[in-house]
Amino acid sequence: MLEIRGLNVAYGESQVLWDVSLEVPAGGVVCLMGRNGVGKTTLLKSIMGLLPARAGSITLNGVELGSLRPEERAGHGIGYVPQGREIFPNLSVAENLRIGYLGRPKSAGNGKAAQGDIEHVFDLFPKLKQLLSRKGGVLSGGEQQQLAIARVLLARPKLLLMDEPTEGIQPNVILQIEEAIERIKERGIAVLLVEQYLEFAWRLADSYAIMRKGAIVSSGATADLRHDVVRQHLTV
Repeated sequence: MLEIRGLNVAYGESQVLWDVSLEVPAGGVVCLMGRNGVGKTTLLKSIMGLLPARAGSITLNGVELGSLRPEERAGHGIGYVPQGREIFPNLSVAENLRIGYLGRPKSAGNGKAAQGDIEHVFDLFPKLKQLLSRKGGVLSGGEQQQLAIARVLLARPKLLLMDEPTEGIQPNVILQIEEAIERIKERGIAVLLVEQYLEFAWRLADSYAIMRKGAIVSSGATADLRHDVVRQHLTV
């Protein structure tokens, strides 16, 4: 699915990512961990094409993405739920969701196919169906997060990038998001998850990668993640 090899990324003259290599298989969840400021969000933005790479490669299902613009990467099947959600606050929930269709590949079709997709996201997040006429900006943080995830899913991604989906979210909504990600996995969608809530990450992720100073310093199966590694790289 996703393969990153030797990725280097800089903001101007300040290099942020150093020789990052990472794989996310189809239907797998990889949790990217690390303290604040180590490059996790930069990596997601680089995969999405929002930041250019100095060196290295990013491929999705064998397609090299390096020369593609963000909208072209979305067309190849990358969906991005950024930190802070970034829904359109002055548009209704229904209007926000319709924007999700703009990223659909041409082969996805419409009509019954589109109706099936919207029913799927309402099945994942039933409350959204009750909020269709409400402006995005008046939703709670948890409702906005559900809307952000639902909007991306309507574009039919093959790979879902999620940046801190539990941040500022009430516990009952966290459980809904966890269940939604489990069901997303069952559809063969790969998930690269940046998350500080370790219990949430441990329950969901098949494997992990820990970043420090722009490099991946530890990775493996989540079941094998040792507490001494957590203390070394994640505790303040």
